[in-house]
Parts: sequence; structure tokens; C-alpha cells
Amino acid sequence: MKLISFVLSIVLFAHNLLMAQNLPVSPEIDMMLIRGNYEDVIDTCRQILTYDSLNPEIYYKMGVAYNNIFEEDLSISCFSRAVNLSPENKAYNFMLAKGYYGIGKYKLAELLLNKICLSDSLNWPYSYYLTSIYMRNNRYDEAIDIYKKFLMKDTNNYNYLNKIAFAYLKKGNYDYAVDLYNKSLQINEKNLIAIKNLAFLYSVARNPDKSIQLLSKGIEIDSSDMDLFENRARLYYSMAQHKNSRYNYRNALNDYLVILSSGDSSYTNLKRAGMCYLNANQFKEALNYLLPAYKSDSSDYRTCSYIGFCYYNLKDFNNSILFYDRVIEILIPVNVQLGMTYRYLAASHKSMEMYKNAIDDYLKALSFKADPDIYMEIANLYDEKLNNGKRAIYYYQKYLDNVKISGVPPPPEYIESINIRIAYLKKNIPE
Repeated sequence: MKLISFVLSIVLFAHNLLMAQNLPVSPEIDMMLIRGNYEDVIDTCRQILTYDSLNPEIYYKMGVAYNNIFEEDLSISCFSRAVNLSPENKAYNFMLAKGYYGIGKYKLAELLLNKICLSDSLNWPYSYYLTSIYMRNNRYDEAIDIYKKFLMKDTNNYNYLNKIAFAYLKKGNYDYAVDLYNKSLQINEKNLIAIKNLAFLYSVARNPDKSIQLLSKGIEIDSSDMDLFENRARLYYSMAQHKNSRYNYRNALNDYLVILSSGDSSYTNLKRAGMCYLNANQFKEALNYLLPAYKSDSSDYRTCSYIGFCYYNLKDFNNSILFYDRVIEILIPVNVQLGMTYRYLAASHKSMEMYKNAIDDYLKALSFKADPDIYMEIANLYDEKLNNGKRAIYYYQKYLDNVKISGVPPPPEYIESINIRIAYLKKNIPE
């Protein structure tokens, strides 16, 4: 009895200290949170925890305040303390799970979410984060099982249908995803998520006309959604390239101009708008978009080539030469690297005794750079590995002819040894 009286006296002492310092209790802290006075909440909670360090609610509210000023680590620390003090509190567990989710610690988040979903399986916020983890980890069937529970409860909820359809899309079951998205559109014909994903599925199924029809419908619903314009422009542009159709280039151009006018002057949009004008032989207009695209990325040889082509057709030959020279400048390092790659490939084939393949690789390397050493490699293969004296003589002679103009001649003794070998082969080639 004395022990109980002692504990009560300690609690009353702490409470009186708090009141004496005019520290707000929980409702006042809530009002601070509502008003956005997060620093005041943190200061108040710290003072309270000085006297009441085992109060999970105070840790929780301090975590909420930290979360609102983007102090993720401190927020998670507070929520973790609240959960340790009150392990069964779903609100504390959920906020800690969200914190872990936000910093990419999905396994920790999943453990907490599974725990609270067991006691409240039809709480959508809990299930939303849990299924997001499943989807992120390609665990589509587990996500689908949860989505179906919600759909059974609300069979006309098109959002749940969208979720299930997207999971089947990610699984690669496109046909069933199409059926579900169509069902979703029957419930809500202005459902833009279903329209976008269904348009994608039709484009994958090589039905661009149906895809464009859906995207056009979406644009009628929300003409400010640039994703719809971008997807439709991409389809028109692809169809134009495939069929060389000026009609589709014109349609693509109209969409790209809308996207550009919205402020999205990305490299791809600029380049493709310019290409649409180029294919309509409107070379001056094309330069208005191709030149800014080049400024954004000066390493794309295709854009340089298109600009050179426009200047050529505008009879501005100086600028045409300038940009064609730039194309060559860009491609030379690529050619050098390709030539070296073929030589490395030849060495690998040679090590595997695949000598004919090695010779093919060396010949491809020669198309990028006429290096005399490559002729010698081929000559040695014909001479030493394939016993083809005539071909060996031919490539030894090619080496001698090219090394003369290489600027770096080998020692005279080396040249003499090759001539001796050629003479020997000529003498010993069977008639």
C-alpha cells in the first residue's frame, strides 16, 4: 500500500510540475499541429518528456511534427519509440511503417504493415502501402489477393479494378488486363488511368488506331494532361516513320507543339517537332526546333545531320558543311572503338581456334582503320593455321604496301624476313 501511495505521489508531482510550467497537454499540442507550429510542438514535447519519458503519445506527436519539417530520421526515431512503448497501437505502427517506406526500408515497413493488416485487413491506407511494396518487389499475386478483397466489398469501385488490371499488366497477362480496364471504363468512362494503360496495351498489341482513339478521348476529358498528348504524339510519329506518312507527321507535329507550348521543351520533343517540319519540307521551321535540340544535346549525330540537311536545302552551304563536319567529328571515336572491338573479338576467336571467324573480324576492323598490323595478323593465320599460301602471300604483300605509307616503318631486318617468307611460299605453293 505504501508503494502505491509513493507511485501516485510521483505521478502527481510530475503533473504538478508540468502545470506549474504552463506546458500544454495533448489537445493543445494537437492545435499546434493543425496550425503548423511544428517547432513549438517539438519544444513542448521535449519538455514533457523530461518528466514523462514513457509517454508514447508524446513521442508520436513529436514524430508527426518532425515528419512535417522533413526531418525523416528524427521522425522515425520518435515513431519507433512510440511503438516500443505501445506495440499494439495501429496508428504508431502505421506512421513508423510509412517512415520506413519513405526511406526505402521496405522489409521493415512490410513487417509492420502485415502486423496491423492482420487486425484490420480492410483498412485501405494500410493495404495501399503493403500492396505497393508487393508491386515493387514483383509479388503481383499477393497484391492482387488484397485488391480483390476490397473489390468484393465494393464491386463498382473502378479504382480497385484499375489496381488489379495494372498488376495483371505487370505480370504480362495483357489480355486479362485489357478486359479489366474495359470493365473499369464501363463504370467510369472518364477514368484516365484506365484510358492511358488501355491505350498502352493496344499499342503493344499493334493496334495503334485503337490506342489513338482512346488517347483522343482522354484529351477531350482533360486537355491539360500532357501525358495523353505525349503518348499520342509518340504513336503518330512511329506510324509516320513506319509508313512515311505526311498525314501522321502532321498529327504528331500538332501534338508536339501543344506539349512544347505547355513549357516542356525537352530534347526529344524539340527534335521530333523539327523532324515533322523537315518531313514536310519546311526546312526553315524545322531549324527553329532542331537547333535548340542541338543546343540541349550536341552529341547526337542524327540531329547534326538533320540540321546539315536543312541548311543544304536552304542553300546555306557554309552551315551545312559545318554541321556535316560535326557529324564526322562525333562518329570518328565510335568508329575507332568499333574497330578495336572487332580486333578484340578476332583475338578471342583465334584463341578458340576459330580462325576463319577471326579473319572475318580482322577484315571488319580494317573497314574502320587500315592498320598494317591487321594485314599481318591475317597473313599469319593463313600461313600458320590454315596452310593457305596464296592468301598468306596476298596479305603479307598488303602489309608491305601499307607499311610504306604508314609513317612508322618497321626495322629493315623485319621487312627482309617477310620478303624471304613470301619467296619461300611462292616456291612451295603446289601447282
